[in-house]
Amino acid sequence: MALTLRSSISFINQKETKVLKASDDVPFKVSFPKMKPLWRLRAKCSMQEAHVTKDNNNNNDDFNSKVKYEKEKEKVHAPSIAHNHGDSMRVPVFVMLPLDTVTMGGSLNKPRAMNASLMALKSAGVEGVMVDAWWGLVEKDGPLKYNWEAYAELVQMVQKHGLKLQVVMSFHQCGGNVGDSCSIPLPPWVVEEINKNPDLVYTDRSGRRNPEYISLGCDSLPVLHGRTPVQVYSDYMRSFNDRFRDYLGNVIVEIQVGLGPCGELRYPSYPESNGWRFPGIGEFQCYDKYMRASLEASAEAIGKKEWGRGGPHDSGQYNQFPEDTGFFKREGTWNTEYGHFFLNWYSSQLLEHGERILVSAKGIFQTSGVKLSAKIAGIHWHYKARSHATELTAGYYNTRFHDGYQPIAQMLAKHGVVFNFTCMEMKDREQPGHANCSPEGLVQQVKMATKKAGAELAGENALERYDASAYAQVLSTSRCDSGHGLSAFTYLRMNKRLFEGENWRHLVEFVKSMSEGGRRQRLSDSDSHGTDLYVGHIKGSKKEDQEVALV
Repeated sequence: MALTLRSSISFINQKETKVLKASDDVPFKVSFPKMKPLWRLRAKCSMQEAHVTKDNNNNNDDFNSKVKYEKEKEKVHAPSIAHNHGDSMRVPVFVMLPLDTVTMGGSLNKPRAMNASLMALKSAGVEGVMVDAWWGLVEKDGPLKYNWEAYAELVQMVQKHGLKLQVVMSFHQCGGNVGDSCSIPLPPWVVEEINKNPDLVYTDRSGRRNPEYISLGCDSLPVLHGRTPVQVYSDYMRSFNDRFRDYLGNVIVEIQVGLGPCGELRYPSYPESNGWRFPGIGEFQCYDKYMRASLEASAEAIGKKEWGRGGPHDSGQYNQFPEDTGFFKREGTWNTEYGHFFLNWYSSQLLEHGERILVSAKGIFQTSGVKLSAKIAGIHWHYKARSHATELTAGYYNTRFHDGYQPIAQMLAKHGVVFNFTCMEMKDREQPGHANCSPEGLVQQVKMATKKAGAELAGENALERYDASAYAQVLSTSRCDSGHGLSAFTYLRMNKRLFEGENWRHLVEFVKSMSEGGRRQRLSDSDSHGTDLYVGHIKGSKKEDQEVALV
């Protein structure tokens, strides 16, 4: 099987065939026929895409000077902010790059394969790509010692193909959660501090520590070599801003600020590393000494000292169901005076944590022209239960009687931050009945909350999906006429399966439909009016085709 992309884009040398490696070493072919260029491309013209800098030196001066001409030229084509598009119906599609795009050694992983993959994505009409800027890689060598060189190489490669880039400030560990395909711990010097003081990380009622993110309880304490965690995050973002200043607002169009495990604003309440399995309710993560001190102070402030001795004693264990517990059952403690107190404290601590970091990010990037975003988890299991137990343990105070997403939407809207939400691809009928799921109900609630708050809404798929049904669901939820439309969608994730024939065709059709506001239901085999892209299987060689083989 091979994949052919037949494009009218003329920047390929028709006499030159290159052998490259694709991501994950998947064999496929990208073929460009000899044909006259069609100028009805919605992307930039081929002359702009053809621009390649000869000097790949990562020297700061060379790196920043290279973009001056490109930056001026970008002003003609690019919006000043990430999602401000002329066609209000258009929903730009980004694609997440692999988690290990940058290696533990600090180099770009399989750069020739990455180059070929980006070329294919550009031909498909994709707006850009997303990459994690891992704290554990960039600041690995010591406090304030940053290594951005691999990301600089990626930025130049993305620019060369006329794509845009979303960068995630990933202050969390990679590994131990659903979909984690590699292991990237926190910086070694941070891990050393955690080993000396285990209370720096979230802790459950049984005393199990979670090393994937620093506890918000010590946000404002100088526990990391004399700096507070918020100061550390701010210094990191400031270093990024200084290093990539000339690319911000034109190539790098969005900064997604990591606010917790998996980069999401939540507690690590359902970690696979601690034995959690779907559809367990998870556990509260408020038992490190800093969180306990905060809880004690809040309880004493209202004259209820006994409420500050710890989290609910009857909230169960990771893999139980709501009705198995005294706290989360239908008429449980969650809906009592004590329950309201604890859930208000637990959720407000999370919201304040997110706001502290976002205010700092806003101050750093406010003149750069980039859009800021924050990711909220799509916790859809047990959504139909009155208590919404799984959302509660994650820090979202959302129950049958209390809207947990409105305060988040209001906070993000206040600071002009995009509300990025997952599980956009899921349907209720696809979920197991015993799990009481309603991803569609959850998405609709979030759309209503963001609309009411005036927050911009963007989306992602929660799990890897390649089927037409999942894409159709995203199309349905992305439209404005379904409540509150999406400003952008980021697809999870680029890998070898994405480039397989039928999967690739589905992606191309999806991107085309999103560019037309979800109104287009099917992309024909050969479309000369959009991206001039053809996708199909190759059984034999074509005389007219000049192939770039990716083996």
